[in-house]
Amino acid sequence: SLREEAFTTLYDSYIALQNTFASTLSSHVKGHNFLAKTRHYDSARQAAVTANDIPESVFETLTKTVDANLPLLHRFVSLRKKILNVDYVHSYDLYVPLVDEINFEVTYEKAKDIVLAALAPLGEDYIAIVQKAFDERWIDVVENKGKRTGAYSSGSYDTKPFILLNWQNNLNNVYTLAHEMGHSVHSYFTRHNQEYHYGDYPIFLAEIASTTNEGLLTDYLLKTNDDPNFQAYVLNQYLDGFKGTVFRQTQFAEFEQWIHEQSAAGVALTADEMSRFYGSLNQKFYGSDLFPDEAIAYEWARIPHFYYNFYVYQYSTGEAAATTLAERILTQNGAEDYKNYLKAGNSDYALNVIKKAGVNMSQPD
Repeated sequence: SLREEAFTTLYDSYIALQNTFASTLSSHVKGHNFLAKTRHYDSARQAAVTANDIPESVFETLTKTVDANLPLLHRFVSLRKKILNVDYVHSYDLYVPLVDEINFEVTYEKAKDIVLAALAPLGEDYIAIVQKAFDERWIDVVENKGKRTGAYSSGSYDTKPFILLNWQNNLNNVYTLAHEMGHSVHSYFTRHNQEYHYGDYPIFLAEIASTTNEGLLTDYLLKTNDDPNFQAYVLNQYLDGFKGTVFRQTQFAEFEQWIHEQSAAGVALTADEMSRFYGSLNQKFYGSDLFPDEAIAYEWARIPHFYYNFYVYQYSTGEAAATTLAERILTQNGAEDYKNYLKAGNSDYALNVIKKAGVNMSQPD
């Protein structure tokens, strides 16, 4: 199949250079461990998380909780096998949409109305800032010659929290608008409630605000459109995103933990050893219905985040926190607590800030 050919061609390139990638990654990990030891930390992980006063128990709780819930991911892979009608799911089958594409054209003007309605549970003060962003043209909407691709929110303490988009009339772009608006409103609340030295926020908190908006948008879309094809499409997008953020990033975090432990113990991080462990880890996460393609064992060679020193786990914690917060906002009148988190900036440590919003990241539930 085309997917298989593309998968094989891609990984053949990494396999051919596996020893180079292994040497590069090993050197980087040694650097992390050296700096941690030099600065009297017990480990590279401890050094990385201590910068934001995050207890190592948060990392450990994440990996233990995700591991305990891997049967849910195994069920999802089994469902994929059933829908695709195959004997095994290969690695190159994991991202095939399980439902048909939908014809859902939405203009930017209509998307603004959808986002305003979806975020209404956050209260009038939140919506007023979103409306302000639309009215005061904080957003560079359309594609243009020389304009960078993608989307992001950016600004400084003394500017508006601007948003860059490259608008296309589809549902994914509605999600992008809601996501980036989450970042910008977070910045707005922080900078209007904190002095300059507290007027920013750490990466541990940053993605929570944007992902919470995505959760609210998903809830709104499912409640306001009863077309079963549309609902199936939205649910498929949501589940794929959850799988990729919570489960996959935790898989990466566990590999990152292993390579740092092995290197600290004096074990050589060879391509063979890393591929052996990564292959077994991948099988543990996806279960017996995933065919053990040999090439996927070399995926470690193409993941840039392994050079970032315990960064990826924050994607998983952010998604987990955002899911909980969206539920609290919708069912437990949690909007005010949530907005207090948005206003806090760097006035307290990240774990304390998010705990005040209703999420204790050191507990498995």
